[in-house]
Amino acid sequence: MRIALAVEYDGHAYCGWQRQPHSVSVQETLERALSQIANEPITVQCSGRTDTGVHALAQIAHFDTRAERNLTAWTFGVNANLARDIAVHWAQAMPDDFHARFSADYRAYRYTILNRANRPGLDAHRLSWQREPLDVERMQAAAAHLIGEHDFSSFRSSQCQANHAIRVIRELRVQRQGDRVVIDISANGFLHNMVRIIAGCLMAVGKGDKPSDWLVSLLRAQDRTQAAVTAPPNGLCFLQAHYPKRFDVPTFIHTSA
Repeated sequence: MRIALAVEYDGHAYCGWQRQPHSVSVQETLERALSQIANEPITVQCSGRTDTGVHALAQIAHFDTRAERNLTAWTFGVNANLARDIAVHWAQAMPDDFHARFSADYRAYRYTILNRANRPGLDAHRLSWQREPLDVERMQAAAAHLIGEHDFSSFRSSQCQANHAIRVIRELRVQRQGDRVVIDISANGFLHNMVRIIAGCLMAVGKGDKPSDWLVSLLRAQDRTQAAVTAPPNGLCFLQAHYPKRFDVPTFIHTSA
């Protein structure tokens, strides 16, 4: 049986989603809890790997198992064996051709910046911080240049292992919500550190360090060294992946994309 899960987590205490030999990962922690319920080793596949310190609202994962369990066992039972910073929202049986990563049409992220003079306290691990005032209108004008299909070589880290840098951004919005600036982005796929590099570039525009059309020259340059610094991971949250309707995967946040 193939089971899909929606997993929420605070990534502050983890080395990212992917299992690593040197530190505790979300994947390893989840697999351990699932294996206890299944009474057999479980390996999960996710819709989009997140880096150290990055969070998720509804990370979709799937696994195969011979264990016959009520679906509530894969939620309430698994949650009882998880740390408090990871929780399974729902579980459902899926057809054999469903794959959390390869079946996804597109994925959505949110980057949140606290834009005020004083740094955050309560949400220090869940917000980025920029003390200088950000001009959201300038940021939105700059963001518009990235929508569509482009070569995003200037917006991926040197460690990126993707075969090519062509991606399609479906939506990229910048909004102010009180003292927070929220960047919502969805695309058919993301390169390593792509969202955080875009966020860093948009903040440079918002501070007035760069003009709104600077991102056009970055696209043309296809050179990471010409872009801004990578924004901190704590402001980034993987919202969800979207799938063809036939899989009936619940949607947590609706976007206009």
